[in-house]
Amino acid sequence: MSTNRAPKSGFAAEAQRKINSKYSEELAAECLEWIKEVTGEPINTSGDMDNFFEVLKDGTVLCTLVNAIEAGTVKKVNNSKMAFKCMENISAFLEAAIKFGVPPQETFQSVDLWERQNLNSVVICLQSLGRKMAKYGKPSIGPKEADKNERQFSDEQLRAGQTVISLQYGSNKGATQSGINFGNTRHM
Repeated sequence: MSTNRAPKSGFAAEAQRKINSKYSEELAAECLEWIKEVTGEPINTSGDMDNFFEVLKDGTVLCTLVNAIEAGTVKKVNNSKMAFKCMENISAFLEAAIKFGVPPQETFQSVDLWERQNLNSVVICLQSLGRKMAKYGKPSIGPKEADKNERQFSDEQLRAGQTVISLQYGSNKGATQSGINFGNTRHM
């Protein structure tokens, strides 16, 4: 049963439809399959919005996930279905995600999940967390994280680079503005 509290008409409904249109069932299913693989929990991995919400809404699966990554990350997982206890679970997961290296801009607000306001941001957070897991010896999802590639240039190389005119600046290859005429000519 869906518990979608989205308004049916008006500006708020249009905004909610726009947010929901960004949701990807394929990415959500990939996230749920990854969670199932890491935690060993028997969860439904269907990526549709209703299932994604039902599996994750109380935060217990999310807390189990971060504890499977690193034991003891979330000290107390609340199994109560009371709203504030579920929100505590979600907040504990978000703190752990940031600790594991998920940038704050790729996390979500607790209400995005609990009130089903923006499930796409939950998918983004899980994808980001999944990319970081290779560092922890766990299965990862999504594209591989780039490695830092610092380069050292000598002063001579840096000076040589300053004399090169980049094509990003454009080139007129000998063109002039002669013969260009915009609008009428000036009559005196």
